[in-house]
Amino acid sequence: MDDKDFNRLAETTLARIEAGLEASGADLDFELGAGGVLEIEFADDSKIIVNRHGVNQEIWVAARAGGFHFRWDGSVWRDTRDNAELLDKLSQLASQQAGESVDLR
Repeated sequence: MDDKDFNRLAETTLARIEAGLEASGADLDFELGAGGVLEIEFADDSKIIVNRHGVNQEIWVAARAGGFHFRWDGSVWRDTRDNAELLDKLSQLASQQAGESVDLR
């Protein structure tokens, strides 16, 4: 995949995550900043950071539970360690930090 395709895919994915957060109704705030960095802040002041990493063509997630790298497999973003799908893993991580269900699907 070239840089243009990666950036298009990453931007689409970040927009989908934003829409999922908005629709979730969970007690959280989020903001997509410059450079494609999405910050999700929870009621307890903890955060999850989601950003694209162009050099590796990955989406990175930093959460209380740890750091995760997701690579495009041709159809979805997959965790490079356990093969989990990005939106499933992010829903799980956000639910843990929010203390309530957050479904980004």
